[in-house]
Amino acid sequence: MPLLVDPAIPSGSFQAQPRLEVEGGLALRPWQPGDAAAVRTAFGCPEIQRWHIRRIDSDDEAVAWIADFAQRWSDETAASWAIVDVADVVLGQVGLRGISLFEASADISYWVLPSARGAGVAVRALHALTDWAFGTAGMNRLDLHHSTRNLASCRVAAKASYPLEATLSRSMRHTDGWHDAHLHARTSPG
Repeated sequence: MPLLVDPAIPSGSFQAQPRLEVEGGLALRPWQPGDAAAVRTAFGCPEIQRWHIRRIDSDDEAVAWIADFAQRWSDETAASWAIVDVADVVLGQVGLRGISLFEASADISYWVLPSARGAGVAVRALHALTDWAFGTAGMNRLDLHHSTRNLASCRVAAKASYPLEATLSRSMRHTDGWHDAHLHARTSPG
C-alpha cells in the first residue's frame, strides 16, 4: 500500500553517533563497555530505580544494556549518550526513545548519578540533545514524560524549556503501581 507522504527523516540518516559538546565543559558521548560500573551504580540508585522499570545486577547486564543502545542507534529506533565531565567520568544519561523517522519524533529520557545532582547537569545535557535533535537530526517533536510525583524531572523539563502540555491519567507504571504522568514537549523552531 503506497504512502501519501514520505518519512520526515529518511532511513539511513543516522550514521556514526556523534559526540555533543555541552555547556560548562560537559559532553555527550556514545556509551562504551568500560562504562559498565557507572551504569550499575545508576541502576542501583534507589531514586533512579523509583522511576524506572528495570534494574541491572551485574557488569554483564550493564555491558548488554550498553550494546543494546549501539544496536538501537544502528536501527534508528533509539539513542543514548553518557553525560561526561572533562575527565570523561560518567555523570548521567540522556537519550531519545521510540524514535519515529516517519513522524520525526522521539521521547526524551535522562538520569543523573547522585554525585552529580544539583549542578544543572540534566538541564544542560537536555539543551545540547535538543539542539542536535532539532538541528542536525531534523526532528520535529520531542516528548518528555514523567510521573507527576517525580518533581525533580518536572523541574528539569521546565528549566530546559519543555512546556507542560497535558497530564495523562494512569499512563505510567512503576514498582508501586500506576502513576499519572506529565507530558512536556517541544517542537522544532524551523
